[in-house]
Amino acid sequence: MDAGIIISVISGLVAIVTVIINTRASSREMTHKLETVQAVTDTKLDNLIAEVREHNNFARRFPVIEEQIKVINHRLDDLERDTHELKRQDRGTP
Repeated sequence: MDAGIIISVISGLVAIVTVIINTRASSREMTHKLETVQAVTDTKLDNLIAEVREHNNFARRFPVIEEQIKVINHRLDDLERDTHELKRQDRGTP
């Protein structure tokens, strides 16, 4: 065999091996980066889910609080009316 052909075959094999090694290294690096990004995304998503649940809990409780405020306001109105009536009775006015 001619020396030029042997050198060409060896050079081709070395080039192929180099491409394979570089591709594997790049693939590992890309996989690591994707795993890191996925972990960050998962953490952010978990935090967002927690905030949404907290908001939903507040949204469910808010109508109950509004109703309690209405009841308190009615009771205050009753107490104020009773207080005014007692003051009028103390002054002797009907």
